[in-house]
Amino acid sequence: MTGVHTSAQQGFSTQAVTYAQGRPDYPRQLTGWLTDTLRIDAQSTVIDLGAGTGKFTRLLSTLATTLIAVEPVTQMGAQLTRLLPDVRLLEGTAEAIPLPPASADALVCAQAFHWFSTEAALAEIHRVLKPEGRLGLVWNVRDESVGWVAAITEIITPYEGDTPRFHTGRWREAFTGQYFSDPEMTCFPYHHVGSPQEVIMDRFLSVSFIAALPAAQKATVTAQLQALIDTHPELRGRDTVAFPYQTQAYVCQRLT
Repeated sequence: MTGVHTSAQQGFSTQAVTYAQGRPDYPRQLTGWLTDTLRIDAQSTVIDLGAGTGKFTRLLSTLATTLIAVEPVTQMGAQLTRLLPDVRLLEGTAEAIPLPPASADALVCAQAFHWFSTEAALAEIHRVLKPEGRLGLVWNVRDESVGWVAAITEIITPYEGDTPRFHTGRWREAFTGQYFSDPEMTCFPYHHVGSPQEVIMDRFLSVSFIAALPAAQKATVTAQLQALIDTHPELRGRDTVAFPYQTQAYVCQRLT
């Protein structure tokens, strides 16, 4: 589909299953934020934009009866349908959401907005939201104050290239005051607990620009991650690892 960055199209197409296995879920406190700040309840119509494999869609499905997932990458959508067969799934992008105006009370992007943080996308989101609609942006952000987490960043960053990333902060540039208020942040601590294979290998081999690498370079990254698991004092010999994150949740009010 046009409008999807090459890293996302290639990487997420080839690693959709790994993504579903390795990506963290979300802290329990986020449910309260969704209900209190985004005002999502059983009567709400909610759009999950860039829904991916449905990790965040699953959380939304416990709150909103009318839930619409929008995802441009077919292989990711297939994983979502397998996980949540009753959720309505539409193929679309942030710049072309296949819904009529004023369709939803809230629209949420989890781990996704940095891919399409443009004024055109905000204009389209503005179009599909009702006049009092809310936009929610959510990211699980690695806690790089932990030494072995910082070491993972050092391994993967050289391959980043021009891939849009949350950490650059460039996603904020789309908020010019025309369509939405400035994002207001709430933070929640979170630990993704699982085996090193799940929380490190599957997690970082599913990063878009790593998943899209040629086989030889991907093998190099895999070996570096495995060496870190095998040698770092806080990881060596462990069957279970608690990967530290800070979940950052942002609310933006729709402007008339």
